[in-house]
Formats: sequence, structure tokens, C-alpha cells
Amino acid sequence: MTRFIGRTALVTGAGSGIGRAIALAFAAEGAQVVVAGRGREPLTETVRLIEEAGGKALMVTGDVARDAEIQAVVDAAVDRFGSLDVAVNNAGVFRGGQPLAELSSADWQEQLDINLTGMFLALRAEIRQMRSQPSGGAIVNLASTFGAHTRAPGAAAYAATKAAVSALTRGAALDHIHEGVRINAVSPGAVDTPMSLRPGETEADRAERAKATLPLGRVSTTSEIAAAVLYLASDDASSVVGTDLVVDSGATA
Repeated sequence: MTRFIGRTALVTGAGSGIGRAIALAFAAEGAQVVVAGRGREPLTETVRLIEEAGGKALMVTGDVARDAEIQAVVDAAVDRFGSLDVAVNNAGVFRGGQPLAELSSADWQEQLDINLTGMFLALRAEIRQMRSQPSGGAIVNLASTFGAHTRAPGAAAYAATKAAVSALTRGAALDHIHEGVRINAVSPGAVDTPMSLRPGETEADRAERAKATLPLGRVSTTSEIAAAVLYLASDDASSVVGTDLVVDSGATA
């Protein structure tokens, strides 16, 4: 498929896992991809994979929780490729596994800074650029089934930030659709990344647990999450505004 030929797509948190899968998927469909994150080495690997497959990519390091740095990421995308047509706000952290009363203030603040404030700062920079373009743009935020859709022990703070992402997405979508900026979210459930492994659990253990607990019988793949993101970012979803698309193997059905 070639839905994104001639378009520039920015993906935050693109150094591994879901973010890398999204970046590779956009490149495979013709986009010029700007991969952003805090770690230079993993981003370099994402760029290498894109370029080896014949795609175009630009690496920009930056912290979404720092206003000037995420603005610099957006500016670099426009300076290099001329526009910002798609943005995927994927950067996030999970600090949990213990009851809320045992969570440190530092872990609470880090999740708030990156998962929510970082989302706001990225959205603001991206919207300001996209609404200045004749063609507007599309933004997809990564929320989570933890939050607006379900809860779990040891994840209260994370769920709070991700529920806020769902609400922020819908509010921003209503604020800016008239300016040609279309905003939606994807809420993944358990995915085949290290984040879905319980303490001491192997991938084989997780697979056995999924057979017993998920209606589909397995966790989602990163490519399945990427496919949902690309759908919402594409013209196929041109009338989809402010939705929160759940991809979770049926866990919250």
C-alpha cells in the first residue's frame, strides 16, 4: 500500500517496540519518517531499518516533556521535508507494579511529565504547524486500555495518565478539526513488548497466560497496533474524529 507517499510522518518514542513498528509501517507505505526519542542509539537502529528497506528517515533526539525540545523536533521535520502531515505521539513510560501508596513521588511525576504533559506539549507544537498548512494534518495519540477502558492493580498512576490522554485527545479533536487537524487515539492492550511481561515472566509464560485470559488467546503484535495507527492517520479515516480505538485481543469486550 502507498497511502502516505509524499507525506511526512513524525513518530515519538520510535526507538523500540510499538514506536519502531509504527515508524517502519509508515516508511513501508511511502512516508518520509521523522523518528524522535531520547536515546540516540535505538533511534539510529530504527533509521537503519527504514533505510535498508528503501525508505527515508530523519532522526531527531528530544524529550517530549521539554517544550523547547519537542518544538525543535517539529521544526526539524518541517525544515528537512517541508511539512508535517502526520504525527504519532507514542512516547510513554510505565512506573508501577506496586500499590499506589507505595509509589514514589518521582515515579508519579515522571509518568505525569512524559505521558500527559509530554502529550500536551507535542500536540500543541504539532497542531500549530499543521493548522498553518493548506492540507492540515492527522495526529494519533497512544493511550492505553489501562485508564478509560479498564484498570489493574499496581497501575493506578499509569492508568490515570492514560485516561487523561483519552480525554485530551477528544477535547483537542473538537478544538481543531475546523482547522483541518484531525486527532484520534489508539488504546493498546497487552502487546508483544517487554512492558506486558509480569515480573519474572518469560514470553512463553505470557503466551500461556494469554491463552487462558484473553478472548483472542494471544497478545496483540506491534504490527497490529501500527496498522490501527496508520488507518486513523490515513484518508481511509477522513471522517473519524476524536475516537479512541481499542486494540486489545478482546480483553475489554
